Formats: sequence, C-alpha cells, structure tokens
Amino acid sequence: MRFFSMLYSIMSYLFFFAVFLYFMGFVGDLVVTKTLSAEVTVSALNALIVNIGLLLLWGVQHSVMARGWFKDMIEPVIPHYIERSTYVLVSGIVLAILMHFWQPMAGIIWQVENPTAINCIWGLFALGWIFVLLSTFLTDHFDLFGLRQSWLHFVKRTYTPVIFTEVLFYRWIRHPMMLGMFIVFWTIPTMTTGHLVFSIGMSIYILLGMHFEEKGLAKTLGKNYLDYQQRTSKVIPKVY
Repeated sequence: MRFFSMLYSIMSYLFFFAVFLYFMGFVGDLVVTKTLSAEVTVSALNALIVNIGLLLLWGVQHSVMARGWFKDMIEPVIPHYIERSTYVLVSGIVLAILMHFWQPMAGIIWQVENPTAINCIWGLFALGWIFVLLSTFLTDHFDLFGLRQSWLHFVKRTYTPVIFTEVLFYRWIRHPMMLGMFIVFWTIPTMTTGHLVFSIGMSIYILLGMHFEEKGLAKTLGKNYLDYQQRTSKVIPKVY
C-alpha cells in the first residue's frame, strides 16, 4: 500500500508538470496547438460565458480543496499522505479542461511592434516563470506538490510541517510565486480580448486567494506571521 501511495504521488506530480508545461505555451501563445489567442470559432458572447465558467471552475476547485473542512471531510477516503497529491492531480485535470475548452475571442487590446520592446517583454515573460518555479523551491517544492508527504509515509516517518524561512524573495515580499504569475499573465506583446479576459479572471482569483491564505497563515502562525506582514509587502516590494 505504501508503494502504491508513493507511485500515485509521483504520477500525479508528473501529470501536473506535463500539463503545466503546456500551460506555459498556452499563456504565451507559443509552440502548443491550442493557445489563448487561437482561431475564433464561436460568438463573443458564447465565448465569454464559456470562459467565465471555466475560470470559476478553476477558482472553486482551488479554493474548496484547499480548505481545512474539505480535507477533514475526505480524510476517511483520502488519507493525509496523499491528500496533497490528490489536490495536485485534480488541479492538473481542471487546468487541462480549462485549456481544452477555452474559447478564443476576437479583438486586439494592444500589439507591440517595436522589436526591442518585444524582446524585453519576452524577457519579462521568461523571468515571471523563473519566479514561479524558484519560489516553489524556496519553500519546499516536494511538500508543495505532495511528494514529501508520500515519501515520509513510505519510509514510515511522521509528517512534520515545513518550517517557513525568510529566504531570498521572501525577505521582501510574501507571495513571489503570485508576482511571477501576474507577470506572465500580463506581460505579452499582443493582448487579445480572450487573453485579457483570462488575465483579469486569474488576477482576481490570485488576489482573493492571497487574502484568504494570509488569514489562514495568521491564524496558524500567530504573532510571528503578523510581524512578518508588517516587515514585508504582499507582492511588490514597498508597494503592495
């Protein structure tokens, strides 16, 4: 049983990683077959309704499955050592659904044509993804994606929460991963209407998610986290 739990976590991680790689191309309109700015196939109104529904699906899944009451509810069926891996797996499935059923929308909001400016924008786009990836390792990449929990169960060791340390970006901002996501959603040479809808929807979810995450951390960590909030900015150093 412990072997299959470990295998389940590894497969969930690899599946999400593959979907996320596709997601990078999906957001940047690069390489992959389906992107945010692919060929328009339905009316603007129908596309907007479908896309809002997909964004709500993503937001509800992420929010509900992250709540303590939900984790307690599924504990008899999904034990704690694979709960995070299950979250990762379902997140990958929902993200794949969002990309598959996303409806591109006609219209261009802005389009940068200067070659130097375009190169700078793509540089920021790449930097955003680096922020996202590096941030997962600055906390604990393997705990975040459920591998650590399954490994500790596999070797018959008790799970202990990861100790938070203020390292690198976390010395100035509390959510460097979210900063990276903001950058990749908005730093694009050609912003179509569909891409704008996606960026707005995801940005709203991120802002709401950070709000509730910070409330939870303050409740769990107490004064230490409240002091940390006073010393740092939420996303942009010295600003927000």
